[in-house]
Amino acid sequence: MRKVIPSILSSSVLTMALATGVLCQSTALSSADTLNQALAYAYTNNPDINASRAGLRGIDEDVAIAKSGYRPVINGAGTISKNYRDPSPDFTNKSISLNISQTLFDGLRTKNNTAGAISAVKAGREDLRNSVQTVFLNAIGSYIDVIQNTSIVGFRKKSLEFLNEQVRSEKTRFEVGESTRTDVAQAEGRRAAAIAQLSAAKANLIAANAAYRQHIGKQPNRLKSPRNIGKLLPKTVASAQAIAHKRHPAILARLHLVDQAAYSVKVAKGAFLPTLSLNGAVSHDYNSLSGNSESGTISAKLSVPIYQGGKNSAQVRKGKEALGQRRILVDAIKNNVRAQVTSAYAQYSAARDSVNANNTQLKAARLALQGAVEERKVGQRTTLDVLNTQQEVINAQVSLAQSQRNYIDAQYSILATIGALSTSKLALNVTKHDPEEHFNEVKDKWFGLRTTNGE
Repeated sequence: MRKVIPSILSSSVLTMALATGVLCQSTALSSADTLNQALAYAYTNNPDINASRAGLRGIDEDVAIAKSGYRPVINGAGTISKNYRDPSPDFTNKSISLNISQTLFDGLRTKNNTAGAISAVKAGREDLRNSVQTVFLNAIGSYIDVIQNTSIVGFRKKSLEFLNEQVRSEKTRFEVGESTRTDVAQAEGRRAAAIAQLSAAKANLIAANAAYRQHIGKQPNRLKSPRNIGKLLPKTVASAQAIAHKRHPAILARLHLVDQAAYSVKVAKGAFLPTLSLNGAVSHDYNSLSGNSESGTISAKLSVPIYQGGKNSAQVRKGKEALGQRRILVDAIKNNVRAQVTSAYAQYSAARDSVNANNTQLKAARLALQGAVEERKVGQRTTLDVLNTQQEVINAQVSLAQSQRNYIDAQYSILATIGALSTSKLALNVTKHDPEEHFNEVKDKWFGLRTTNGE
């Protein structure tokens, strides 16, 4: 009996400890949802993306509003009045009129307003692209958080199974005189700590699942480990910064806003130029005493600004200051993006080294556990030695899961910092949203209250 108990302990404990590392692999192989599937779902259903698209559709309408300056303004009016006179007879007046006004020249303000509105649309498109990147980063983070925390829960469960077996074994050994109360107490203390750690790991997994639901829009379904996208990344920080400088949506959006501000200055200067308009009116009048009459007029009006109390000059100066501010903001966002690229590559390098180090640490910890169990059989190690070595295995597994998570996150963060975290770059199987379609539908629309969605 005394010889059999250590043998049973060593084989069962070692099997549990070594099987822990296989848990995530077998789960991943049988999983259902890939990261690309999750991102495709978020691209279609995430409310932040859909809200940004709705906001961009509203900005599109500013082009139609600006172009209204090219079009005639038509107003109709009708009046009716009853006149009472004594001793003269009472009479009634009725009048219907139609007035048409067409601006022929407005100091190029309509032209520049339209160009500024188009620049704002372009900026809005880049803001939308940036919003998609932000949602994708959050979705990726929540996706790999679920995988990480699922793995950690598995590790904690296996650790608890190990310690349950350790407690049972120590109690059996104590009963036959091969162990002490101290050994039993140490095993029971470690088991209590493992129960608390498992409870915390489960809470973290619940929180990760909730974040997944928030960013992606549905519950996770046996997630697969994401593929390595190292081939999609620029080889050097310098090349990444060059790409980001040309393609990052935050930079491009600010550049378009600079263009909009420049057109706003031109609009303000247009107030110093003359305005020419053509006006026409027709009317039909009825008087109960004199009968019907019709009239019509056509006129041209030239308005030349001379002095408006300094208002127009102040608006030009204000516009120039706004233009200067937006140019400065371009430099600021470029500096911000440059720092993000550098930081992302530093995190990527650190995470890669951490994965390699933790892999080595885990292999060493498993060998050490195997040796400690065998040495415990012949009395060269204590129960505490085995418990400590087993804890090192668990710690190494948790550290490896965390470093793998950070490695994946760093890769996608690099794509985001260069403005390449997109449906096309990731080859997502989705119908790509094309903002040009709505823009073309509304930019020259003369009338109609319904949106393109039918509302």
